Amino acid sequence: MPLPRVSRRDAALMSLSAALTGGLGRAARAADLPLITRAVPASGERLPVIGIGTNRYDVSSTAEIADRRAVLARLPQVGGSVVDTAPLYGRSEEVIGDLVSSLGNRDRLFIATKVIAHDAVSGEASLAHSLKVLRTARLDLMQVHNLMGVEVMLPLLREWKQAGRIRYTGITTSNPGDHPRMMQYMRDLKPDFIQVDYSLGNRGAADAVLPLAQQLGIGVVANTPFGGRRNAASVFARVAGKPLPSWAADIQVASWSQFFLKYVVGHPAVTCVVPGTTTSAHLEDNAHASRGTLPDAGLRRKMEQLWDGLPG
Repeated sequence: MPLPRVSRRDAALMSLSAALTGGLGRAARAADLPLITRAVPASGERLPVIGIGTNRYDVSSTAEIADRRAVLARLPQVGGSVVDTAPLYGRSEEVIGDLVSSLGNRDRLFIATKVIAHDAVSGEASLAHSLKVLRTARLDLMQVHNLMGVEVMLPLLREWKQAGRIRYTGITTSNPGDHPRMMQYMRDLKPDFIQVDYSLGNRGAADAVLPLAQQLGIGVVANTPFGGRRNAASVFARVAGKPLPSWAADIQVASWSQFFLKYVVGHPAVTCVVPGTTTSAHLEDNAHASRGTLPDAGLRRKMEQLWDGLPG
């Protein structure tokens, strides 16, 4: 039978009492622990492991704008910096640019976006537009979106990097069928970063893509850590009402979202993860996973076994 749709908030509330009585008091102290960061292989610069994805920042209502503003204001305060966006996300770049400009915290953020073009002329236009609407003179990471025109665009990205218009180059795909092609580009063109879907319920990238990134010294931005852009409700439905395992306290986990995030960033190839984040409540919950202890290989296998044993 199909699982009922359960929101992240409802799933969290249903597991709260179990968390409080299951010895997870230790997890509540995670905010006092050191921030977990990972080095960018290309430079050694360290990034916080939890950032935000912004595919739902194409908003205009006063309430929704206020929510996004609160997230962007609070992100660096909880130790985060990576903001991942794209021209494909409607007005998201423009909304982010306006809010960050008004907040005055651009220097505390690592802004990543994407270029969608098949040729250099269109690529230049895309970059110029992103710089303009994001209200910045330089982008931290520019990624070739969904491998579109990689052979043309990645050399152009290197020119932009040399000119100081971007800091890092990258390529992305959201299609597991494109992993072999991405891996060939990784070998041949050696971008600074790749971005792929990766979660406890979607582990395909770990078969070959992530090990290759480690081998080649390429940073990894992991997205959709809660199972998919349109699938989060069913992912949380799978654990709704179920208590966290007692051993989750050993890695300072107090919610299922933190459980999912710590699994992803526990992979040594992952530089950071960018869960879609539209409210400060979700940001605070996610940020908890950026502190304390990461699961080692043995504990990550235990997390996989637990997940694979759940019905549905």
